[in-house]
Amino acid sequence: MREPLSPGLPAPDADAAAHSARVVASVRDAIAAAGGWIPFADYMQHVLYAPGLGYYTAGARKLGPSGDFVTAPEMTPLFGQALAAPVAAIHQATGTTTVLELGAGSGALALELLGALPGIRYCILEVSPDLRERQMQALSAHAARVTWLARLPDAIDGVVVMNEVLDAVPPRLLARRDGAWYERGVAWDGAQGQLAWEDKPLAAGALRSLAQSRFPAEGDYVSEVNPAAEALVRAIAMRVTSGAIIAIDYGFPRAEYYHPQRSMGTLMCHYRHRSHGDPFAWPGLTDITSHVDFSAIAAAGTRAKLTVAGYTTQAAFLLGCGILDELSAVGAPESISYIKAAAPVQKLLSPAEMGELFKVLALARSANIAWPGFALGERSHTLSSRR
Repeated sequence: MREPLSPGLPAPDADAAAHSARVVASVRDAIAAAGGWIPFADYMQHVLYAPGLGYYTAGARKLGPSGDFVTAPEMTPLFGQALAAPVAAIHQATGTTTVLELGAGSGALALELLGALPGIRYCILEVSPDLRERQMQALSAHAARVTWLARLPDAIDGVVVMNEVLDAVPPRLLARRDGAWYERGVAWDGAQGQLAWEDKPLAAGALRSLAQSRFPAEGDYVSEVNPAAEALVRAIAMRVTSGAIIAIDYGFPRAEYYHPQRSMGTLMCHYRHRSHGDPFAWPGLTDITSHVDFSAIAAAGTRAKLTVAGYTTQAAFLLGCGILDELSAVGAPESISYIKAAAPVQKLLSPAEMGELFKVLALARSANIAWPGFALGERSHTLSSRR
């Protein structure tokens, strides 16, 4: 197994290392079958989602203190309790009662929404078998109100929640070097016996046009474009007959995403609560993500005739949704319960933590929805596609 480029990462145990070796062998076979090279998006798809092998499909624990990262719903139940406010507003405006969550993680967000909104029906679309099992256990008290889906329904009436979903959709990794265009992919370095980056010339076409329209005009540059994420949002948006989509993730509007100084892209890996930049370190054991181009996601929704109902930082959204009121209800400020509850809320809101990097985008089919989360700092004007 190759050594990671980022020092200080803990080594996996023998069983985990053996699993990662099997993933590498499978990737090597895929590379050979493709003629010696695969796009990075195919590599990421394989190591995250290959049946029985991928990070999300092989059964290893991913979320929580014993996993690789913790998402907002796992940090504090107050996240879900605050999110209940816009969900209730959507249901009230549209007369719907359904919530569809994509990638429900441990089920923590679903648990809070089901508890706060007793009249809702909850649907979950989950690709990870072990996470689905955890969700079923976590939501057993609400089993009569929860349905797990194998695919997107043909029509969606209500609320679609996507919390840290789009960052895990594999992007295409493109480069401009000395004025020439390339797609960055993965090959097998036989001399070193390891996976390696390899660039191939990028012919004129849709991918190159995307990069040319989004990258800075001059200089060497490497970054992602993600037509798969855009297609996913458009497919969901086309199915929303009444209601809205709420997407929460880390990312930027296009002018920030493709800033000249962000010349090496946004790929990030997560392993045992450590972030690193080497997607070839222990494949199958490491999560791989890229930031979200919210301008592209908003445009995908509007192409399906949804409107941008709002876009803002996670901090502004949660404050508008009343998370501090939920925190106050925990107890007196000097109480132990309040102090313990306040620490994760501070992390969710702090500009130095998750408050500024994470954004919230709402795409709506219905125009009469009251959005408490956008009352304190609506930023949809920053989604302009101009660099």
